[in-house]
Amino acid sequence: MTSPLRLLLLAATKKGICAVRIGDSYKDLVDKLKNEYRNADINETNSELLEWQQLLIDYLAGSTPWPILPFDVKATACQRKVWDHLRTIPEGQTVHYRELASAIGQPKATRAVARACATNPVAIVIPGHRVVPKTGGVGGYRWGSERKKKLLAMEK
Repeated sequence: MTSPLRLLLLAATKKGICAVRIGDSYKDLVDKLKNEYRNADINETNSELLEWQQLLIDYLAGSTPWPILPFDVKATACQRKVWDHLRTIPEGQTVHYRELASAIGQPKATRAVARACATNPVAIVIPGHRVVPKTGGVGGYRWGSERKKKLLAMEK
């Protein structure tokens, strides 16, 4: 679907969202998804998935609060702690990587926290964009720093 961040693609299992992709080309997004989930059945008419996708688009358009949606992703123990904590950061607020590491009880794991944010497969559902470098700026983002800037500005 088209969103304020360009194209938004969601994929889900029966348990929840397993992938969120943001991009400029429908074909590229679908091809990469099919490559990653080679054995998946692609069903573009799943009503629950379309509902979740619309909730995210409405959020990105500024018409609804951030939706807490179910997700189903594989994770290490560290990733799970990071991702669970990211979902507690309110809209409009940001934290630094070191603060996040301390919050999960791993104050020396700043790099691991940054890696968990970078490998987050369900952008926006797990709001990794709310983590910024202590040195300033927005830092990197899997879907581009301009999209991260737009997300952070929209949430303020």
